[in-house]
Amino acid sequence: MQEHDMSWVRTEMALAQAAPRSQVGFGAWVRRNLFATPVDSVLTVLALLAIAWALPQILNWVFFDAVWTGADRTACLTTEQGGQLPVGWTGACWPFVSGRFGQFMFGRYPMDERWRVILTGIIFIALLAPLLIPRVPYKGLNAILFFVVFPFIAFYLLVGGFFGLSYVETPRWGGLMVTLVLSYVGIVVSLPLGILLAMGRRSKMPIVKLLSVVFIETVRGVPLVTVLFMASFMLPLFVPPGMSFDKLLRALIGVALFAAAYMAEVVRGGLQAIPKGQYEGADSLGLGYWQKMGFIIMPQALKLVIPGIVNTFIGMFKDTTLVLIISMFDLLGVVKQNISGDPTWATPQTAKTGYVFAAAIFWIFCFGMSRYSQFMERRLDTGHKR
Repeated sequence: MQEHDMSWVRTEMALAQAAPRSQVGFGAWVRRNLFATPVDSVLTVLALLAIAWALPQILNWVFFDAVWTGADRTACLTTEQGGQLPVGWTGACWPFVSGRFGQFMFGRYPMDERWRVILTGIIFIALLAPLLIPRVPYKGLNAILFFVVFPFIAFYLLVGGFFGLSYVETPRWGGLMVTLVLSYVGIVVSLPLGILLAMGRRSKMPIVKLLSVVFIETVRGVPLVTVLFMASFMLPLFVPPGMSFDKLLRALIGVALFAAAYMAEVVRGGLQAIPKGQYEGADSLGLGYWQKMGFIIMPQALKLVIPGIVNTFIGMFKDTTLVLIISMFDLLGVVKQNISGDPTWATPQTAKTGYVFAAAIFWIFCFGMSRYSQFMERRLDTGHKR
């Protein structure tokens, strides 16, 4: 048999080579993400021009032209308005924020008792942080402490009246404290309740399905303002005579039920996205309904709808500002109250500064939730490995 020339066959593995310079580094990232197509290039240039126009003005207003010290509104008035600053001065009035910072955070909570709010916040962060970090062990115990034990601790610390703590009525609560309380209770209650409602809407039992559909469509068919009014003024009509509900508790019930209705539809979308084979596979293993939903179906469904769940949480966090209509003052409500009701700081500059401060606080929390949801999506994206 004729022998073939094998001189062209490689006998050793080729050495690893560095990626082409055009494919790595900052320049490659810019070309790939900002100038990949002519349309991308035009949009990038327009965005850079907009930033170049807006950024100097923002920096001037926030830092360079801002007022940093002062005891009252005269520190932030122009000469034309009877103050000490030159006409045309348009910077932020940060003394207003620093002077009213305590009210923005705690409302009218007694100053001598604010350590209780701070301690509650520290416990909240200490329990939440390890729950959010995937590598921290004992997640089950951590979840029990955060979702079951912590609400009782927070109640005893914030309300008082026990263990030598003075009682602080909820009408004196306000500021960021109320915003976080409403958001925490709304999230903790709406997610499990929404899951149950979604399962009820897909149930084969007519009564359960009917009740779930009626609740979801009724709540989703009215604005949150209406729900808050009903919880605040109509809920007391359905309780036995002599029994009264705290106004904050009414708001908590209204916000939680409203968010649960929207959460139910988000979770239902995830359940519908699960292939039928997953249900059949769970049935073939002999799993009961709750085992099938708890171990097979629901984990996959929740993973698919993480963006929708977080979007509902973010919307609920921002909607807490609507409690102002039932005479409760969250962060934005306290800021507005100090702007319009305090003649010591009533100036156009303080109004702008107060609203910008409130907007920045809301943005920090909402952006944090959004970024964490993206992290969890990447971590749980086991279906398509790259």
